[in-house]
Amino acid sequence: MDLVEDIYKVSKSMPTEEKYGLISQMRRAAVSVPSNIAEGAGRRTIPKFINFLSISIGSLSELDTQVELSFRLKYINEDSYSILLNKIDKCKALTYGLRKKLMNNKIKIENGK
Repeated sequence: MDLVEDIYKVSKSMPTEEKYGLISQMRRAAVSVPSNIAEGAGRRTIPKFINFLSISIGSLSELDTQVELSFRLKYINEDSYSILLNKIDKCKALTYGLRKKLMNNKIKIENGK
């Protein structure tokens, strides 16, 4: 949720002509991450949760690209860029880790262990 808040704060200072373009895309991708994790957890099955975690990882990759583009277009400064990329990387690592753990547990369950 911190990442979502940061994206909203940073995108407020971006050019108004990006309101329906890059700003909207960044905000949707950021909101998609915790939303898909919550939805996957709510499905209460490991395969569905794994699928929604994969969608979240995709949204993080999308957001990574959008933050890079924002920096290259000079819409965000270097400090914001570094902070956002760091948070995106941490979120990716945590989400990949959870997905891997669930996938390993799923294999154990399917193999009867």
